[in-house]
Formats: sequence, structure tokens, C-alpha cells
Amino acid sequence: MEQPISLTVNGKAVKAMIDPRTLLVQFLRENLQLTGTHVGCDTAQCGACTVHMNGRAIKACSMLALQVQGSEITTIEALAKGDELHPMQAAFRECHGLQCGFCTPGMVMSAVQLLADNPKASEAEIREGLDGNICRCTGYQNIVKSIQFCQSGATPVAV
Repeated sequence: MEQPISLTVNGKAVKAMIDPRTLLVQFLRENLQLTGTHVGCDTAQCGACTVHMNGRAIKACSMLALQVQGSEITTIEALAKGDELHPMQAAFRECHGLQCGFCTPGMVMSAVQLLADNPKASEAEIREGLDGNICRCTGYQNIVKSIQFCQSGATPVAV
């Protein structure tokens, strides 16, 4: 039997009737068509599904949508303001912090949280902070470089 859910997603109030077994990642992708949040492992190990709930990074594949009732959810789609990328997104572009791009939304969301918690994170702290986010294409060097670039406040070159 479907149950009501009410929350805020990317600044917009959302109400729906959903199956109580619906995962947050499914709700975002299937009900709201916000496909930037990826499903990678379904076991909360890869981080591709990372979103922010009430300002904290969480893995959307490990939460039932009903568990976030009344919460404020931010997905990768809300980071950019129009055509202006979020500084972390711009840093990933500038420093080639992606290859296939599958893990990138979760990496960016995790990296934003990481620097919010520790704006002066060392390289070791950045690497530790990315634990739980898996990239199968890179050696993480350019991902770390991207976070350091964003951390430095450098201005990316316009493309």
C-alpha cells in the first residue's frame, strides 16, 4: 500500500505517494527524473548515489525514501547555478578529475561535504575523506588534485 512522502528536493517542495520499499535513490531517479544520482552497487560501498540530506552527505541507496520524510535533499543537479558551475564541479573539470563520469556526481557531493567539514584538509585527509567513493577509471590523483584546486580558491580557466 502506497504511503505519502513530503520533502524538499533541490529547493522545491515535493509530495508523492510511494511504495514504502522505495529507496531514496529510486525515488530521485524514477519519480523525480533526477538521474544525476547514480546507482552503482546497491550496497552503499561505491558512493555514486551520494546526495546531501539536511546539509550532510548520505548514500541514497541505503535509505528508504520514507526515512527522509520532511528532509531537505540536494542532488548534483542543484549545485550549479544556471550555467555557472559550483566551484567543486569547475575544479573537477579544470583538473580532469573524471574519466567516464559515472562516479563523478557522488565524488563531487562527497568532496563538497569534505571541504565543508575540513576546509584545510591535507592530501591524506582528502584521500581518507573519499573513502567510500569508488572510481574504477582513475588512480584518484586527479580527483584529489581537483579537491585541492577547489580548496585553494583558484579560478578555473573558462572553457
